[in-house]
Amino acid sequence: MSTPSPARRAATPAEIEAMGSAIRLRIIRLTHQRALTNKEIAERLDKDPATTLHHIRKLVATGFLEAQPARRGNRGAKEIPYLSTGLSWRLSAGHGGPRVSIAEAMLQAYLTEVSDAGLAAIDQSRMVVQVDAAARLELMDRMGALLDEFAARPPDPDVQRTAVYVAFYPGE
Repeated sequence: MSTPSPARRAATPAEIEAMGSAIRLRIIRLTHQRALTNKEIAERLDKDPATTLHHIRKLVATGFLEAQPARRGNRGAKEIPYLSTGLSWRLSAGHGGPRVSIAEAMLQAYLTEVSDAGLAAIDQSRMVVQVDAAARLELMDRMGALLDEFAARPPDPDVQRTAVYVAFYPGE
């Protein structure tokens, strides 16, 4: 969104770097409401556990994930589940290069998730509106406020999650 809500703060360079990866953005989303182990995350992403562990460690180090109390797995091995802290929703990436790298990661994460879900499961629409600069900012701020409102709702484990991707771009 164009103007960060008052609750958002500027992301640090380390946070920007962490958010600049589609895999890390997908890990944050996967662990938003339920804690998952490295093995569970790797299975859901169809990645090698060593690869996902690298990303998990970076997300923990930058505050995007938090390790939960260890538990015993099926064979008695110690497993550490990770849960998203919600930090990514409270940050603003600023302008220029860092914002572009995050935008690219967001788009790649979206395209992968849509591909995984299948086009039949996607409810999408597209439109072009004609607005001046002030109305464009108003539209972006109102959409941002609506998303903030829904993001602030408490999680309900009995309700199916819905992913939303919004992009504003010139509609020539």
